[in-house]
Amino acid sequence: MKKINIGILAHVDAGKTTLSEALLYKTGQIRKLGRVDHKDAFLDTDSMEKQRGITIFSKQARIKTEKMDITLLDTPGHVDFSAEMERTLDILDYAVLVISGTDKIQSHTRTVWKLLKHYKVPTFVFVNKMDLDGADKEEVLEELKSGLSNECVDFSPIFEEDSVKNTKLNEWKEEIAVSDDELLEKFMETGELKESDVAKVVKGRKVFPCIFGSALKLEGVDELYSVLEKYTIQPKYGSDFGAKVYKISHDDSGKRLTFLKVTGGTVKVKDLIDIRDYSDNSVHRDSDASKCNNASNGSNVSEKVDQIRIYSGLKFEAVDVVEAGTVCAVVGLTKTKAGMGLGVEKNENESILEPVLNYQIFFPDNITKTQMLQNLRVLEEEDPKLNVVWNEELKEIHVQLMGPVQIEVLTHLIKERFDINVTFGEGSIVYKETIAEPVEGVGHFEPLRHYAEVHLLLEPGERGTGVTLGKKCSTDILDLNWQRLITTHIEEREHKGVLTGSGLTDVRISILTGRAHQKHTEGGDFRQATYRAIRNALMKAKNVLLEPYFSFEIEVPKENLGRTLSDMEQNFAKYNSPEFLQINGEEWTRLTGKVPVSTVANYKSVLNEYTSGRGRITLNLDGYDVCHNPEEVIAERGYNPEMDLKNTADSVFCAHGAGFVVPWAEVENYMHLDYVYKGGELDYSGYGDELEDFDIQAFTALSKRKEEEKRKLEKMNSYEVDAELQSIYQREFGMNKDDMLDYERKKWVKKNKSDDRKTEGVKVKKDRHGNPIYKKNKEQMLIVDGYNIIFGWPELNELANTNMDSARDKLLDELANYQGFKHCEIIVVFDAYKNKNNPGKKNKYHNLTVVYTKEDEKADTYIERTVNNLKDKYTITVASSDGLVQLTSMKFGSLRLSARLLKKEIDFTCNNGMEQYERGKNRE
Repeated sequence: MKKINIGILAHVDAGKTTLSEALLYKTGQIRKLGRVDHKDAFLDTDSMEKQRGITIFSKQARIKTEKMDITLLDTPGHVDFSAEMERTLDILDYAVLVISGTDKIQSHTRTVWKLLKHYKVPTFVFVNKMDLDGADKEEVLEELKSGLSNECVDFSPIFEEDSVKNTKLNEWKEEIAVSDDELLEKFMETGELKESDVAKVVKGRKVFPCIFGSALKLEGVDELYSVLEKYTIQPKYGSDFGAKVYKISHDDSGKRLTFLKVTGGTVKVKDLIDIRDYSDNSVHRDSDASKCNNASNGSNVSEKVDQIRIYSGLKFEAVDVVEAGTVCAVVGLTKTKAGMGLGVEKNENESILEPVLNYQIFFPDNITKTQMLQNLRVLEEEDPKLNVVWNEELKEIHVQLMGPVQIEVLTHLIKERFDINVTFGEGSIVYKETIAEPVEGVGHFEPLRHYAEVHLLLEPGERGTGVTLGKKCSTDILDLNWQRLITTHIEEREHKGVLTGSGLTDVRISILTGRAHQKHTEGGDFRQATYRAIRNALMKAKNVLLEPYFSFEIEVPKENLGRTLSDMEQNFAKYNSPEFLQINGEEWTRLTGKVPVSTVANYKSVLNEYTSGRGRITLNLDGYDVCHNPEEVIAERGYNPEMDLKNTADSVFCAHGAGFVVPWAEVENYMHLDYVYKGGELDYSGYGDELEDFDIQAFTALSKRKEEEKRKLEKMNSYEVDAELQSIYQREFGMNKDDMLDYERKKWVKKNKSDDRKTEGVKVKKDRHGNPIYKKNKEQMLIVDGYNIIFGWPELNELANTNMDSARDKLLDELANYQGFKHCEIIVVFDAYKNKNNPGKKNKYHNLTVVYTKEDEKADTYIERTVNNLKDKYTITVASSDGLVQLTSMKFGSLRLSARLLKKEIDFTCNNGMEQYERGKNRE
C-alpha cells in the first residue's frame, strides 16, 4: 500500500474544501457529503471557518483504500493566511492545485505556483466548476499552459470512450514523452508508455497532470483519485530518525500538540526526542558593553513522547508507533517550533511569505502587559508569522500581520481563548533594509578578561533571499569551532538596519577573519563581536530602504483603461502592456504588474467608484523591492542608529587593565587584524603562519597615533557638562551623567569625523545631530492631561482637596486665558474610566475642547490615540508629568511639557500678553 501526503491548495473560493469533501465521500471515508455554504464541511471545523466560509487553519484527513493510504492536508486559500499554507509545503509529497474554471488563473494562484516550485512539490491540477456558464475547457487549458507551465497536460484522454480514445490517447502519449529525453527514446522504440514512466516524470515536475470537473457535483473526482493512484510514487526514507515540525496547536483540554511528518525511522510512545533549545537566547541579546554574557548558544534537551495521534478532521486515533512517511500529532513536546527539524532533519529555511503590516494591540487595563504578552506568545507558537514584538522603550505590544481579515480572526481568537477584548491601532508598513555594495565590518569585544574580534563581509543578495551565509575563512586563520559560533550568532536573531531600524534582509554574510584568546575568550564574547561587526558594516555601507509590493491584476471596461493607467502611475506601479479581452461581447482590458503596498491599500473602493462597481482588482504580496519614497519614510521614522545602544556599532577595547568604548568610525585605528576586503577583492597577504603564535599583548601595544586618539577620547570622557545642561537632559530625556557624557562624546566624534553612510540615490537633509529633516507646516495643538496637571500645581491640588469641580474650572479658566493669547487648539482630557456605563463626553468650554473619557478608557490611552491620529495635521505638545504619557507621546514626535513647565509657560505668555495689551491701549 502506497503511503502519500497530498496537499490541496487554491485561490480562495476556487472550491478547494469542496474537493477535499468530495474525495473523502467518493472513497468512503465519510457517509454524508458536507458543504462549505451549509457550514457542515468535514474539514472546516472551527467556528470562524464556518462563519466566514473560508479555511483559516490547515487540517488533515485520512483516505485509506486497498491501494492507497493518503494523508490529505486542506490548506487556507485566503491571502491573509498564506503563511499557514506555506508551512505545510515542506512536508508534502504531492499537491493538488485547484483552479476555478470560470475565474481561471488568479494573482494568488501564481503565488501558490511559485511556492510549489520553490519547495519542489510535484503537482496535479484540478480545474473545478466546469459545470458553470463561461467555463471553457480549451480556453482554460491554454491559459494553464501560458500562465503556469507549458507542461500542464490534459489527462482526460485516458478516461474517454474507445471511439475517440485512440487519436487523443496517442497525442497524449506524445505530449508526455517529449517532457523527458530518456522517456522519448523509449517511446520512439516501443510506441507505449508505462505507468511507472509517467509517474517518474510527474514526480520530477516535468509533467503536471490536469483533470477537469465539478467537485460540488462529484464530476471528475473519481478520475482525479485514479490519476493520484496510478501516477504517484511513495518516497523512500532512511532508517535514522528524522521529522519535520510544521504546526503547533492545542486541543480543547489545553494539551500542546506538535504536528510533524516522520521522515526517517520510527517514533514510539515513551521515546525521548532530542530538541535544540534556544528559549533562553533572548536574555543574551543586550549589546551593552558593560554586560558580558557567557551562556551557551542553546542546549540539547530531551523530551518524552506521551501520546501519538493520527487526526482525521476533529477525530483522532491514538497509536503506539508511527513509521516514516506518517503525518501525526505528538503530545509531550514543549520546546518544538514550526519549521524545526528533529533528528537528522535540519531546520526549515526562512519562508518566502512575510507579514507586511504592523499594528499596536490595545487591551483592557485590568490585563497586565506581561500577561497579554504571554497569551500572544502562545498564539505565536501556533502561527510564527504572527510576529509578536515587545517595544521595550515605549512599553507597547505590536503584532505583524498579513492583512485586515487576519485582524478579525485574531480578535475573535483572543476572545475565545483568553476571554480578552482587544482592539488594534492604525496599521503601518513593515519596511526592511539591505545594502547596495559589499562592505567589511569589524566587531571587537575586549572588556577585562574577555576577548573576540570578528571581520565580516556583507554583500547584496537577491531579492527575497533574506540573510544568507557565504563562505567561511580558512581554519588556519580561525578555528572551525569559533566560526560555527559566529555563524550561530548571525542566524539567531534579526539584525536592524541603520536607516529606519527595520530588519536587515537580502544580504549575504561571509566570515573573513577573526581572533580568539586562548585563556580569556568565552562564547558570549563572539556574540558581542559578531553583532557589532554587522552593525559596523552597515554604518559604512551604501544602505537601501525596501518596502513590500503587491502583484496586481486589474480588469476594467476598455473605456476606463486611461483612468486605471493614470492611477497606477500615481501609485508608483510597474506594469505590463494592457491585454484586451472580450467578456460577454464587451471590450475589456486586463492590467498586471506590481505596486507598493503603501499606495494601494484602499484602491478597491476607488476602482469600484469610477467603474460603477464593474472593475475587479486582485492583490497578492510579491515580496520587497526598493522603496518609492525613502526620504520621506526615513524622516518620519527619525531613527538615529548611534543612539540605539542595544544595537551598537561601537567596539570595546582594553588598555591598562580597563575596557573602553571606541566609536564605530574609529575602530579601524584600534582593531587588531587588518582589513581583508581591499579594492573589491579578498587579500590575505598579511595573514601568515606567524599568526598561529598569537600574543594578545603584542596587539594591545598601540602606536603613537593610536595613543593620541585614545587620549582625545579619554579627555572627552572626563568632560564636565554644564550643570544647567545636565538638568535639561535629565528632565527632557531621562539621561544620567554617564548617558550625557556618552552623548557628548559621540557628538564630538561626529564633529571631527564625517559620517560616510549613504542611501541609494537619496540625498537626505540632516540637522546638526545627523537626524533627517522632513519639514511640514502644521498648526499648533496643546493636549493637557487634566487631573495630572491639577495634582501637579500646588494651588489646584489644594483646591481639589476641598472641591474638585472648582479645581477643574480654575484649570479651564487658566487654559482659556492662555489660548486667547496663543491662538492654538487646546484639548483637555479628564479620566472618567472608573464610572460604570459611562459613554464618554466631549464639549466646548469657551474655545477649549474638554473630553471626559469613557468607561475602561484612561486619559493616557485617549491622548496616545489622539496624538497618533492628528500628528500629520498638527505640531502637538502634550502637557503631563506622567512619565508613560510623555514617553508614548514622544514616540509620535510630539513635544512635552511637565506640569511645572506648563505653569511657567502660561504665566509668561499671559503676563507678556497683558503688557502688550496695556501698551497698545495707552497708545490709543
